[in-house]
Amino acid sequence: MMDKTQTLEHFYQQKFNSVPQTLQNGVGHFNVFRIEDCHGPGATPVTYSRRDFYKVSLVRGEYLYHYADKSLVVKGTTLIFFNPNVPYTVQALSESTTGYFCIFTESFFTEKIRGSLNELPMFSIGGKPAYFLSDTQEQFVAGIFEKMLEEINSDYVFKYDLLRNYVTELTHYALKSEPSESLYQHPNAQSRITAVFTELLERQFPIETPSQRFALRSAKDFAEKLAVHVNHLNRSIKVTTGKTTTDLISERVLTEAKSLLKHTDWNISEIGYCLGFEEAAHFNNFFKKQTAFTPGHFRNV
Repeated sequence: MMDKTQTLEHFYQQKFNSVPQTLQNGVGHFNVFRIEDCHGPGATPVTYSRRDFYKVSLVRGEYLYHYADKSLVVKGTTLIFFNPNVPYTVQALSESTTGYFCIFTESFFTEKIRGSLNELPMFSIGGKPAYFLSDTQEQFVAGIFEKMLEEINSDYVFKYDLLRNYVTELTHYALKSEPSESLYQHPNAQSRITAVFTELLERQFPIETPSQRFALRSAKDFAEKLAVHVNHLNRSIKVTTGKTTTDLISERVLTEAKSLLKHTDWNISEIGYCLGFEEAAHFNNFFKKQTAFTPGHFRNV
């Protein structure tokens, strides 16, 4: 049985019995840890659930991962990527388990960089998240995590820009290696529908000129494009991601709105119009409902 989605607050309470003062809803967050510092005697077992954050782990030892509808036994050293759409749990099968992991929110990236993390294969619906590492590869990846641990505790004013670069380096290093094909089966029909929906959604971004418009704005629009009944689309996405079709569309529109507010000098009416809002007031209401800020306030923060 799957537990409810784990939040960052719950993660910190479970692991450390406290929540960092810097943790604020709606603000990008990043942190990095050694596995052995978090899995000591009396540690709370990891439950099968979705998280509302991303996670990248380098694990040494033998583990059983329950990931979506698959169970994966991994031995040796493995680099694994987790995303908020897929529920998972981890069970250590060997006594000596070491490694690293970092956690971060999508906004940690999207507030600074255009594009979506879901465009990367290891974070996409039905993607392949596990990469076995040779001894040489392990040394390289462990070195990146050690740099993260050193940087997170530094006073360098631009350290989070550097940490973004380290995470990006990990993803591209993994993509250049060969995914562990033997661990996976083809995704089911619901996963395929969700993957095509996600591709159609992402294909409309980024918005690069004020005259470009976000055209597919509703579940009905996507269902017609995919030639499936809207109820079937909604059920497939709910089962696969735990979210509604409308939630995913709104989240992607919000991500693009934040990028346009931060990275362009277009006025707010232009941004709202290209995102499909006929009236500036509708865009203002949408943005404030999602973030508790007006677009103008967000732009000036």
